[in-house]
Amino acid sequence: MFERFTEEARRAVARAGQESAELRHGHIGTEHLLLAVLAETEDPAARVLIEAGLDRAAARQAVRRLLGEGSDARALAAIGVDLDAVREAVESVFGAGALDAPPQEEPRKRGWFRPEGRAGRSPFTARGRKVLELSLRESLRLKSGHIAVGHLVLGLLREGSGLGARVVADHGLDFAAVRRAVEASMA
Repeated sequence: MFERFTEEARRAVARAGQESAELRHGHIGTEHLLLAVLAETEDPAARVLIEAGLDRAAARQAVRRLLGEGSDARALAAIGVDLDAVREAVESVFGAGALDAPPQEEPRKRGWFRPEGRAGRSPFTARGRKVLELSLRESLRLKSGHIAVGHLVLGLLREGSGLGARVVADHGLDFAAVRRAVEASMA
């Protein structure tokens, strides 16, 4: 299936793994796919969400609010350590992104969607895998011949019950209106 993905869509799926790692989550879910799509700021389908007011920063804040960060963050918060304050202090001295993971090497063709060091089964949640499957179905429905970032958005909306869809809904966006706008942006 992944050979049908455009370069931008592949980049978004790979970016979902990075989003998960940055949030210290042990899985790649629909929320990480949404964050990765929103990082593709030049993509017309991503622009639909961004222009509706759902940018990556707002979505990331919503994901943190709904899911939190990994267990390290929870443990530190329990003893009074505010990781956001620590990040802010470090970035004020060393610059924005100083604590971000270093960029990964270009992934190999097979297994390119798995975070570094992961082998075996996919780290995607069942809903995350469903979004990827539905993006293929959306591509077939639209007779596209490829899977683009817009198809990922359509798959996320069609799945409808993952955390990514919840972030979209909680932001007050109407799925049907977003779907129409994304399809128009891909035409």
